[in-house]
Amino acid sequence: MVDEATVRAYRETEFRVHTDPPLVLRIGEPNPGLRRLQALHGVVSSAFITAFNPFSERLSEAHNQSRQAELEAELTRRGVPFVAGIGQHPSNGWPGEPSVLALGLSLEEASRIGRRFDQNAIVWCDHDGTACLVLLR
Repeated sequence: MVDEATVRAYRETEFRVHTDPPLVLRIGEPNPGLRRLQALHGVVSSAFITAFNPFSERLSEAHNQSRQAELEAELTRRGVPFVAGIGQHPSNGWPGEPSVLALGLSLEEASRIGRRFDQNAIVWCDHDGTACLVLLR
């Protein structure tokens, strides 16, 4: 189980997508820019995923970068388009975690990938662009 303080921090985090203009996803809030991005790619869902800091345990920058490259390579192999991003809490001092917004993943696929990279949670966005926190353990 993920402790309550960690879940609260996840809910407060800003999930920034490096588009032009940038998108900021917040849990529980619909995002019209995300809806437009999904429509542009012909998809009805997306997932914000990182491979950094498995189970919220800090790893070295080199190890995290290697894990993130592996995540991006897996998405590329699957033919899943993605946009780089970063998950950053606005005030708690935890370093931002480079991430991707993977376009067109179902909730099941996104959850499977999150578990493969030992994540506590992912952010899944449905057809109306609302970011939902999905706990994986």
